[in-house]
Amino acid sequence: MLTRILHLSDLHIGAPKAVASDWMLAPIVERFDPELVIVSGDLCHRGTAEQHATAAGLLRELARPLLVVPGNHDIPYTFPARFSRTFAEFERNWETTEPVYRSERILAVGLNSVRPWRNQAGRLRDAQLVRAAEVLRTADGAQLRVAALHHHVIGAPWRSRKRPVARRNDVLASLVDAGAELIVAGHIHQSTVAERREFEIATGDERAVTVSIAPGLGQPRPHRRGEARGLHVYEFDESHLRIHTYTWRNGGWALTAERVFARGVEPLRLAVRRPEGT
Repeated sequence: MLTRILHLSDLHIGAPKAVASDWMLAPIVERFDPELVIVSGDLCHRGTAEQHATAAGLLRELARPLLVVPGNHDIPYTFPARFSRTFAEFERNWETTEPVYRSERILAVGLNSVRPWRNQAGRLRDAQLVRAAEVLRTADGAQLRVAALHHHVIGAPWRSRKRPVARRNDVLASLVDAGAELIVAGHIHQSTVAERREFEIATGDERAVTVSIAPGLGQPRPHRRGEARGLHVYEFDESHLRIHTYTWRNGGWALTAERVFARGVEPLRLAVRRPEGT
């Protein structure tokens, strides 16, 4: 049975050239009928009450379950509210900065990587990772275990000055050890996808873990090369995870890439064997 998740990020509602709208997103939702929509932060551009309300209204118009985590643009831009009411508007609309979604097919946990004093950079405390691990370890065998945060944990193919989440190796190790199969984020406005066995020496018993950074829907800055507007659709069954990347071009969605990964410990296939005696 196929199940789908829609992954949006970096809408930047309120920015001069923001494009996210119901008429833009509704066709994707109608076509794929996702069980869950994950939004990995930067819903707003300046974190105002009006921008938060607009973003929440847009997302709820999709009429699907939502798992939403904050980004560094979702907190107040001005002082002292940045420190005194950091997540007040976000929580007014979403109740919590670290939501959990459970169903027969999906177990997803959100992590708040935003720190008001760090501006662009993000960080997760040990207690947050412990809590996420406790949630992920309650999954049964049929559920896809997903962790979502705003700050990226792998780099982009094009140049980006944005740093990944602090202590990236510790964050990844904690989520992998807790059983996460899919780790999603945003922040860099660039699509990046990797599976652990593409860069980790295989021993034969490691589970598949895919890290996926959504390209985002906010305003591309002309002086930054490599900021496409787009989103990811995750499609999975008991044995495979497929990632479809769509980019916004000429007023419509264009399928840009499709990737297929194996779930569990088995690779997709053994394509070439070493000849006997060599």
